[in-house]
Amino acid sequence: MEAKATLRYARITPRKARRVVDLIRGKKAGEALVALRFMTYRGSHFVEKILKSAMANAEQKKAVNPEEMLVSSGFVDQGPVMKRMEPRAMGRANVIRKRTSHITLILSGE
Repeated sequence: MEAKATLRYARITPRKARRVVDLIRGKKAGEALVALRFMTYRGSHFVEKILKSAMANAEQKKAVNPEEMLVSSGFVDQGPVMKRMEPRAMGRANVIRKRTSHITLILSGE
């Protein structure tokens, strides 16, 4: 039995979100939730929200205890990039890229 949850257009760069997802991949959902609660990374807030959603999805499917399910896979894809212009000296401009992410977690029962 699998449960899946996706957060799209999260306002965090994919590189920062991947760092957090890599730390919880392969752990039990309950352990991963505790680990995310005490992480100091900004991405842990987003991933914790998705993990709770995936656990709720598993509960809706009447799967095994959601806390005992494994985070079998999790990946972060790049979303659209918002571009903003910043004025610079002598009439020039810099482009500020505000990156977004699509974060997906898949829980699997044993």
